[in-house]
Amino acid sequence: MRVPVIAGNWKMYKTAGEAAAFAKAFLPLVAGVREVEIVLAPPFPSIAAVADLVRRSGVFVASQNVHFADEGAYTGEVSPRMVKDAGASHCIIGHSERRQYFAETDDSANRKVRAALAAGLTPIFCLGETLAERKAGKTFDVVERQIRGGLKDIPGPDGPKVVVAYEPVWAIGTGVTATPEQAQEVHAFLRGLLKERFGSAAAAVRILYGGSVKPDNIATLMAKEDIDGALVGGASLAADSFARIVKFK
Repeated sequence: MRVPVIAGNWKMYKTAGEAAAFAKAFLPLVAGVREVEIVLAPPFPSIAAVADLVRRSGVFVASQNVHFADEGAYTGEVSPRMVKDAGASHCIIGHSERRQYFAETDDSANRKVRAALAAGLTPIFCLGETLAERKAGKTFDVVERQIRGGLKDIPGPDGPKVVVAYEPVWAIGTGVTATPEQAQEVHAFLRGLLKERFGSAAAAVRILYGGSVKPDNIATLMAKEDIDGALVGGASLAADSFARIVKFK
């Protein structure tokens, strides 16, 4: 059985102090949750502060990006080793905003996924189509290209170590959510591609949905067979809101 993952991507919000205040308010609200993998993804400067507070709580910490090199002359970048040393166990890779604003490609995302795995981090690999691509009937073509490119050269045994996040770009921060049926359709398609790539191990890969996830729609999304969790944006910024999403059952 796949353990659900509920990850909160804080994007460029919260100072270290604000992040610590969130963690202190949030942890008591989810203290009794045992069957969900909870992940908080603060900005880089707040990773250590959050990691220190959630230690021994069962809550994990992720970076929102990572570089593919272990070290080097890459001004402004952060390596997998640095992220792990700061206390993170997961890292988000290939988010649509990284693709849109910072020239992330399938190839660079793939290099980051492989580097994350080599460092012992759990990659949360993101993919998804734009509104124009969906209207043009290219959804499956786009996500197939992204998953084949992003997971290229990943050894079979490492397949289940990757978390995949389907995030239709047209639903991110817009208030518009893919219907559970639309999300399930793409998730099932991705599961089929993963089976081609990793064989029976694909059944263990968690596929998350991301895009305007809120407390009032999480349960209907999670009821679908191939939806194994959520990558949450705005609704993860408030402790009570995110706790309600985590406790969707």
